[in-house]
Amino acid sequence: MDKNTPVVSKNAVLVGIQLPKVSTQELESSLQELARLVTTLGYNVVGQVTQKRTSDRSASILGEGKLKELAEWTGGTGKIAAVFERKLSKAALKWKNEGQNEENETDSDDGGDSPQPAAEDLEQSRLPDGMKGSAQIVIVDTDLSPSQIRNLESAAGVTVLDRTGVIIEIFSRHARTRAARLQVEIARLTYVAPRIRETSGGEDRQGGGVGGKGAGESSLELDRRRIRDRIKELKTELASIGNEHQTRRARREQEICVALVGYTNAGKSSLMRAMTGSEVLVADKLFATLDTTIRPLYPETRPKVLMSDTVGFIKKLPHDLVASFKSTLDEALNASLLLFVVDASDPSFRSQLQVTQNVLAEVGATDVPRLLILNKRDRLDDDQAKALRAEFPDAVMISTRNQDDLSQLRDKIMSYFESSMIDEDIFVPFTAQGVIGEIRAKMRVLGESYDGNGATLKVRGTPETIAQIRKRLVEE
Repeated sequence: MDKNTPVVSKNAVLVGIQLPKVSTQELESSLQELARLVTTLGYNVVGQVTQKRTSDRSASILGEGKLKELAEWTGGTGKIAAVFERKLSKAALKWKNEGQNEENETDSDDGGDSPQPAAEDLEQSRLPDGMKGSAQIVIVDTDLSPSQIRNLESAAGVTVLDRTGVIIEIFSRHARTRAARLQVEIARLTYVAPRIRETSGGEDRQGGGVGGKGAGESSLELDRRRIRDRIKELKTELASIGNEHQTRRARREQEICVALVGYTNAGKSSLMRAMTGSEVLVADKLFATLDTTIRPLYPETRPKVLMSDTVGFIKKLPHDLVASFKSTLDEALNASLLLFVVDASDPSFRSQLQVTQNVLAEVGATDVPRLLILNKRDRLDDDQAKALRAEFPDAVMISTRNQDDLSQLRDKIMSYFESSMIDEDIFVPFTAQGVIGEIRAKMRVLGESYDGNGATLKVRGTPETIAQIRKRLVEE
């Protein structure tokens, strides 16, 4: 494709199902979030179709009338084609043809008038002419089974994606490191495996050579076996990378680490960039960050504090993705402190906070100390800010664009860790090589004095770190 050729994005129509326990507000909120996901994927949302249903397990998700409404957006027939066409015997075909001939003769005897259209055909379309057939893809705000996808595509005449498919596609586009790409590929194949369709009619069962079809194995079964084998390979490769991450994590276990967690697009990467001075990706897109980034606070503190940025969460996050990204989320599990970052200007941030807590519970990070960060304070008016301070008195309200707010957060983090530290005097003889440098790297030096034998340092540090330094001095 020519670089100067403009890329034409597809138009998407959203489908939402309101189940009995889902309020209208929850439905609208979920559809708004789906619209942001679809926009992140590069599609234009042109409309939506919603319906109240008692269950989302029906064959077509939507009722007959809503299928026709959806078909107006896509230009489809609004009817589900039969999967299998039953072959009729010669006698049945003769009977069917004779019946059709009799119907035609009856119709011609009524004065030549054309048959009257059904009442539903007389109902005028709800869509303006310019919007009919304008959507090239349907996005459904729930998980669909393979048969439901097939039925909707048959009625709509265009490609259908469910919510999980959209999220996995976004993850695929945003994964940058090898580990992230492996994790996304595992989740994608796990999602695709049950949705593979038989294309050969299942009539190609035969023996095969090495790597080919086994005796009695159809092409569908072969494809699924290949996917299983590929997932096994990817998990083995990911495990080796995970071992490398575990080794690096073990080297940092004596250092203080703060992990940023929260809903996607809450401002974690912006906060990471402001607190560490690192050039991490900042974008107003969902799931802009999939890879864990670890940087020290800047200006550097004593003791040194590391900050890690983790993948964002979202409602209805597929469990396969949570499982795949467990190695990434382990940064939160092994952190000394979790900063729960929320977009305080978003009215739904409380439910988003609950989603974050639920996902962290899945990886076992419920006992890690945490601090709530009400981000994007600059988007709140005075009354809103006052109400949030009253509701969350222990939270820190900040804007990443305000240096005073960042300094306040930095002091809050340091005071939290220093509350568990102790002050002691450590004498370091001049013969001890490198000990003073290690003390300055791991502890805060409050004062120092020298005599003819060495230096006495008044330090503030954790009991474990001070014990390690004393043990090293004894050994030397």
